[in-house]
Amino acid sequence: MNYDYSKLRGRIIERFGSQEAFAEVVNQTPTTISYKLNGKKPLTRNDIIEWAKVLEIPTEEIGLYFFTEIVRECQTY
Repeated sequence: MNYDYSKLRGRIIERFGSQEAFAEVVNQTPTTISYKLNGKKPLTRNDIIEWAKVLEIPTEEIGLYFFTEIVRECQTY
């Protein structure tokens, strides 16, 4: 399942100015952050908990940031 992390990316930029600055705060490399946001590496439960805390995402909004599925339009023929 693929997730749309665009809202999460926006929050990272809003709070830290760049993914690199955010990576420092959560003690991960910028490459790891990029892989996770691009779906090349999974976000762990610990990532979600830590990132939500650091980004000040309210518990009731975690789904909007971390679990919004990518919706693809079906083509009709």
